[in-house]
Amino acid sequence: MPYVIAEPCIDVMDRSCMEECPVDCIYEGDRKLYINPMECIDCGNCEPVCPVEAISQDRRVPLELKDFVADNKRFFTESLPGRDEPIGLPGGAAGHGPVGADTELVAGYDPRG
Repeated sequence: MPYVIAEPCIDVMDRSCMEECPVDCIYEGDRKLYINPMECIDCGNCEPVCPVEAISQDRRVPLELKDFVADNKRFFTESLPGRDEPIGLPGGAAGHGPVGADTELVAGYDPRG
């Protein structure tokens, strides 16, 4: 998976990255945005516009945020709460719309630690 959105996006979701993505591969969960690893073309347009520096290449995610690499993939490959099947490869976030759910890691995230 080329790019990943990590913890700093939780409860922020600025969406600047969505505007810069040429392939529309950034999807909106309930508390965080997620990059579809099967749709991302590894262009990097999203990374510099993120105001909270939540986006990086999967191999450059800080060690303390490594859980978000696998979690980003799970958002698309596992059924989320309230959904019968995984999101998979819908072919673009705009046509899919907001998901309204998050992975277990993000849904249970407590900013106070």
